[in-house]
Amino acid sequence: MSGHSKWANIKNKKGKADEAKGAIYTKLAKFIMVAAKEGGGDPAYNSKLREAIMKAKAANMTNDNIDRAIKKGTGESGGANWETITYEGYGIGGVAVILEALTDNRNRTAGDVRHAFDKYGGNLGTNGCVSFMFDKKGVIVLDTEELTQTEDELMELALEAGAEDFVYHQEDGLYEIITSPEDFLAVSDALEKAGLSPISSELTMIPQNTVDLSDPDAVAKFNKMIDMFEANDDVQEVWHNAQLPEE
Repeated sequence: MSGHSKWANIKNKKGKADEAKGAIYTKLAKFIMVAAKEGGGDPAYNSKLREAIMKAKAANMTNDNIDRAIKKGTGESGGANWETITYEGYGIGGVAVILEALTDNRNRTAGDVRHAFDKYGGNLGTNGCVSFMFDKKGVIVLDTEELTQTEDELMELALEAGAEDFVYHQEDGLYEIITSPEDFLAVSDALEKAGLSPISSELTMIPQNTVDLSDPDAVAKFNKMIDMFEANDDVQEVWHNAQLPEE
C-alpha cells in the first residue's frame, strides 16, 4: 500500500540527534516524567506513558532509568515541574516548523527557540500558524532483516489491528506502518504480541505538502537551525515540511 509515506523526511529529521544518546535519554526521561505526572505511573491506564516507554525502549533506554523517571514524575523521588509547550514558525524559504518542548522555564525556552529562528532566517509564529499543514499520525518502522513474517502476513497483522497504511521502502529495507493517533497503541500492542521490535515507534506530524529547498546556502542555514533546536535540552521533537536534497 502507499499514500502517506514520509520516511525520508522522518529519517532526515532524526539525523544527528540519534548519535547523541546521552541527550536523547535526557529528553526521553523528561517525556516519561511528564506523562507519569499527568496520568499516573501505571502504563496500563496511561496511554501517554505507554507511548513514552515505547520510545524509550526503542532507543535502548534501560528499565532502571525508565522506572526512575516514572518515580520522579509521580513525585516518589522529587523532580522539576515540567510543562509541555508547542512552538510553530517558519524557517528559511517558508518551510513550516513545529517544535514540542518540555520545560521548567517557559521564558528561557521561548527565548532560545526565537533566537534559533531569527539567527537562521526564520521567524517564530503563533500557535496554529502551521500545524494545519500537518497530520498527526502514528509511525512504526520495522527492519525487514529482523522479521520472520512475510510482507503479506505483516500487512494483514497491521491492518487488522487498525493501521491505516503499510509501506515497503525497498531502498532502505524497511516497513513503515501508519496509524491514526487513536489506534497507535493498539497496533503497537499487536506487533509486540507477535514478537516484533520496531526500530522506531512514535506519534509524529506528517506534512501534507513539502517545500523544496535546493539552494545550498538555504539548505545549510536550515540544517543549522534544526541542529540548534535538537541540541536544546528542552526541545523534545522537531517536525518540518522541507524537502531537502539527498546527501
